[in-house]
Amino acid sequence: MKVAVVILNWNGKDLLEKFLPSVVRFSSGATVYVADNASTDNSVSFVSEFFPTVKIIQNKMNGGYAKGYNDALKNLSEDIFVLLNSDVELTENWLPPIISEFEKDASVVAAQPKILDYKNKDYFEYAGAAGGFIDKYGYPYCRGRIFNTLEKDMGQYNDVSEIFWASGACLFVKSEAFWKAGGLDEDYFAHQEEIDLCWRLQAKGGKILYVGASEVYHVGGATLATLNPKKTFYNFRNSLLNLLKNAAGTKAITALFVRMLLDGLAAFQFLFQGKPKHFFAILKAHYSFYSMVSKFIQKRKAFSSTLKYYTIKSIVFQYFINNKKVFTQL
Repeated sequence: MKVAVVILNWNGKDLLEKFLPSVVRFSSGATVYVADNASTDNSVSFVSEFFPTVKIIQNKMNGGYAKGYNDALKNLSEDIFVLLNSDVELTENWLPPIISEFEKDASVVAAQPKILDYKNKDYFEYAGAAGGFIDKYGYPYCRGRIFNTLEKDMGQYNDVSEIFWASGACLFVKSEAFWKAGGLDEDYFAHQEEIDLCWRLQAKGGKILYVGASEVYHVGGATLATLNPKKTFYNFRNSLLNLLKNAAGTKAITALFVRMLLDGLAAFQFLFQGKPKHFFAILKAHYSFYSMVSKFIQKRKAFSSTLKYYTIKSIVFQYFINNKKVFTQL
């Protein structure tokens, strides 16, 4: 299988300088691309000068993660796309174990490696850890990470396992399946669009895998800081969009209603914690969601799914009430 490793960049020269060497060094057999989202720094000239084997794709605008990748990938011919964040350090054997899984099972359409914390390499990293899931109300969680509890990597997830969503920080996806599913939904702009994509991939019969023999280290929050209200806005809004667009039947209505109540509690928690910007970010997320309801109902009609998307009804209840802080306790 031909593999394209595609790094989306926006004014990230410092990140490219730090992390691109490991990508070039450890991606033998793959073609490495930097897809630039109309940067205004000297990212492109830096890559051209110091990494001549890396191919450059220049997008006309900064359309965020979703549009940036859709624009970048549309003219590539490789069998497997690897959507790789610019703040990821790779390891020597990161590619072969995952490509092997694609080759063994034709129904595998997407996958992710073990994602560890670059700043604390013994621990899993927030954005993906050992593979993602969502509960009935759209809250994402991972093997190795539930809310802000990060597990230490002690080999407990050194397996190959079917998951619900693979992290956009290092997302392997078959090119044919990617385009048949419609690519990334550009209305999301950033955050949780990989959950939407994986939902659609599975609704079409595909499998999503986690492959523990492949390891990478992710900084996380390098593009949009963890405590940035914009991140709060996108995560809360896009969770609602995921449910509206993809949850089957009446489950979408009940899940959305409960999720909105829980969002209200989260908003007031931010307020009581002295974080008013995050309180208003959730309010803005809901207003933005309301403005997109009509459009997403049309998308829902065009994409009919009966896929069972959750195994845990409420990760909020399990975590905060039942005190189950790690995946193996669920």
